Amino acid sequence: MKNTLIRGFAALLVASTAAVPVAAQEHVLKLAHDNNPDPFDNPGHACAAVFANIVTSDTNGEIEVEIYPNDQIGTNAEQVQMVRDGVIQATISSTGSLASYYPKIDVLNLPFAFADNAATYEAFDGSFGKALKADIEADLGDVEILGFPDTGGFFAVTTADTPIEDLEDFKGVRLRTMTLSSHQVVMNALGAEAYPLAWGEVYSALQTGVIDGQMNPVPIISFSNFAEVQGHLALTNHLFSPYIFLLSKAFWDGLSEEQQKVVRYAAQSCVAASRGLARIIEASDRGIAGLREKMEVSALSPEQREAMREATQPAFEAHIEKEYGGEAVELLELFKKEAAAANGSGYLE
Repeated sequence: MKNTLIRGFAALLVASTAAVPVAAQEHVLKLAHDNNPDPFDNPGHACAAVFANIVTSDTNGEIEVEIYPNDQIGTNAEQVQMVRDGVIQATISSTGSLASYYPKIDVLNLPFAFADNAATYEAFDGSFGKALKADIEADLGDVEILGFPDTGGFFAVTTADTPIEDLEDFKGVRLRTMTLSSHQVVMNALGAEAYPLAWGEVYSALQTGVIDGQMNPVPIISFSNFAEVQGHLALTNHLFSPYIFLLSKAFWDGLSEEQQKVVRYAAQSCVAASRGLARIIEASDRGIAGLREKMEVSALSPEQREAMREATQPAFEAHIEKEYGGEAVELLELFKKEAAAANGSGYLE
């Protein structure tokens, strides 16, 4: 199915551009993602829209960016393959979609790694982000990593009847996770009963009591109307998973040095836009402010977070070593080091 989709889309692109000179075709950048096409609706499209505007404008149209939102041309995972095959030139990928091509991305699911959002910026814009970029590029061999946009912030936990405040509160709670084994390891280590479930089934499972709760970034919790079937929101901040902005290496290598410079700073602005919109949504009636009117919202104390970190990180580290081996362990150790340094860094200090 995937190969058929890719071949079909490739044929469509060839047909639609057959009358365009070859030189112009080389500067069409097709960018796909899985979000709604509204820059005020979600961080992913905010990133894409800012990137497209800067690249098209600052190259005077030498590079024209076309955006394909809402999985128009296939799933997010299929979009990654399309970039690798040169069918499209770029995608904004989730960690889950990239995992089948680059399994070591799972190290980013280290629980309770960051103290705050600012620390995530410092880590992914600094030494660790550069090391991760280089490792992905070396492993895949056919992509250029342009940055790590924000998906919507930290994960929080919602529950129907039991508020989550202490480690003991997780015991016996059936919590939906993605179908990522690392997420299941983390939830089980907290004492919860991890319940992997497809996204399309989550609301009804919460509504009928098949599961007691779920975990997601705050904007997703709000957009999904989980407050209708959940009474409590705990700002656990236990996971942070950025997007990965991938560009075809063949396309990148075909750009001039000046064009590459424009693409680079456009990507930097794209990342900044995703972060800004994510924080705005969190603070608006589409985020925590709005959820407070419908749910009981609580944040963890430093002591509560530390107890949960101590309960989960050893199990997660054992999982990484068992599943992915020494190279992933080395990357995880660098991640831990750089996250700790970012946590200890203050703004403008």
